[in-house]
Amino acid sequence: MQMLLDVKNSQDKIILEHDVDVPLRDGARIKANVFRPQAPGKYPVLMTFGPYGKDVHFSKNSPAPWDDLVKNHPDVFRDSSGKLMAFETPDPEVWVPHGYILIRVDSRGTAKSPGRIDVNSPTEFGDFYDAIEWAGVQEWCNGKVGLVGISYYACSQWYAASLRPPHLKAILPWQGTYDFYRGRTRQGGLFCNGFVQRWWNGICSKQHGFAGTAHVDMMTGERVTGKDELSDAQLKANREEYIVNVLAHPQLDEWYAARSGDMTKIDIPAFVVANFGGLGLHLRGTIEGWRWISSKEKWLKVQRGSYFVSFYMPKNVALQRKFFDHFLKGIDNGWEQEPRVEIEVRSTDDGIARTVRDTAYPMNITKAEKLYLDVAGKTLGATPPSTSASAGYPATGSGLTFSTGPLTRDTEIAGPLKARVYMASSTPDMDLFATVRAYDPDGKEATFYASDEPAFPVSMGWLRCTHRKLDSARSTDWIPYHSHDEYQPLTAGEIYAIDVEIWAASLALPKGSRLTLTLAGRDFEREGATGTHRGSGPFIHADPTDRPPAKFSGEQVIHSGPGRESYLQLPVIN
Repeated sequence: MQMLLDVKNSQDKIILEHDVDVPLRDGARIKANVFRPQAPGKYPVLMTFGPYGKDVHFSKNSPAPWDDLVKNHPDVFRDSSGKLMAFETPDPEVWVPHGYILIRVDSRGTAKSPGRIDVNSPTEFGDFYDAIEWAGVQEWCNGKVGLVGISYYACSQWYAASLRPPHLKAILPWQGTYDFYRGRTRQGGLFCNGFVQRWWNGICSKQHGFAGTAHVDMMTGERVTGKDELSDAQLKANREEYIVNVLAHPQLDEWYAARSGDMTKIDIPAFVVANFGGLGLHLRGTIEGWRWISSKEKWLKVQRGSYFVSFYMPKNVALQRKFFDHFLKGIDNGWEQEPRVEIEVRSTDDGIARTVRDTAYPMNITKAEKLYLDVAGKTLGATPPSTSASAGYPATGSGLTFSTGPLTRDTEIAGPLKARVYMASSTPDMDLFATVRAYDPDGKEATFYASDEPAFPVSMGWLRCTHRKLDSARSTDWIPYHSHDEYQPLTAGEIYAIDVEIWAASLALPKGSRLTLTLAGRDFEREGATGTHRGSGPFIHADPTDRPPAKFSGEQVIHSGPGRESYLQLPVIN
């Protein structure tokens, strides 16, 4: 079905080809929406591919982020009515009039596309490849396809690009991890049931043939899951059970490896945007994806705030368009003079203190500075303590917190953090949760608004200590890279040196501020917090199958002193 749609503040019209069939290599067909200019011609394609429903309006899929956009960011709607916006995908009203075709594809088994759901799988990525190649040879395409989108619509770009479809010429993953294990489902080896279960419930609500869905097509008002009506037994038989599969694979085995892709095979231009507001989900793997791809033409920006909002801000849309104009239209617009690495340094009031630029990550303008733990005084200091000390805490409690004194100078950090901690456990396994917090000179905690939590701390790190083995080929002095491929049980009471990757952070700390490090055996919760948002957002690791209480409810003991120099390492800007 073809429709002609109006564009706010423009005489241009958008042609929408609704529910177009996209053929796949195995004979199956999935559904797409094609938004293209009314004027005849050949245009570059920007594609999104995923399970959230191409016809579900943003406001119905995710009401809270939508309300944030409408109430607090009216500039997003300067040139758009918002009526065509779908969650985590570009807005046709601000792209098609500039000579682009937008294609939204429902992945197999979801929404309008029949078949078996197998999200984040080689099958889905193969379908994505086929959709790219189908679009690249259509009469309205100039032969060049780019990928752009947020979160899921960013994650899938990495794998699709690693398959090297010939018509794919550029990618723009906006806050989406490439690492299905470390960044999506098992931070530090711990199953993130809080987020993953909620996410999977949302996918099942849009399964093709589910007659009970609450979601409707924004264009037609019809049920978004198609006209088929499948029984509960048919629906169950028609999907891979995501949670069951994740729990069945606690280590990074072949099942997981087949779902992350080989980043070294990506050699096309890439503009990668990460966001500190993705702590607990996409932040780490977005930056790491940029680090590991082979592209010579690659750019990284790390922003603050909500990545749902920032994607749609007019200044960022203009930057996205500048990238694609250069690589999909061949326009000489100065894109290649953009800084290769650009990071927003946050202020303690959750603003932007300044923006720093470099050519590498970790940045050349930073140096690693260690703050040593003194267990006796619960302090963090520039020199290691001269006497040995130890202290224990119950793994189910709030842990121990170590603090600097008031900083004697203004200090800025930007980049990866890590902790090396000498630990012992009374049980054969131990989960370690590391939380970095900051306080301004008046003693007020610096917290940060994010997409899923209004008051995140500076940063967090997680590690299942039986997964402490490091990948020597990828680990650096900056970033401990755990292989997660071997279970190494702990001997009760034995002391181990544990390296914990703490996710990237940026912060400008005025003189007189303090930093703290909390080490605990459970998820961080801010003192006195109640309700849904307690400091970790939905990124909770409390599944009893993955963390049986008998195994993870013992005592954890921290050591410091000569030969056991526990420390927090910061990326301090010179």
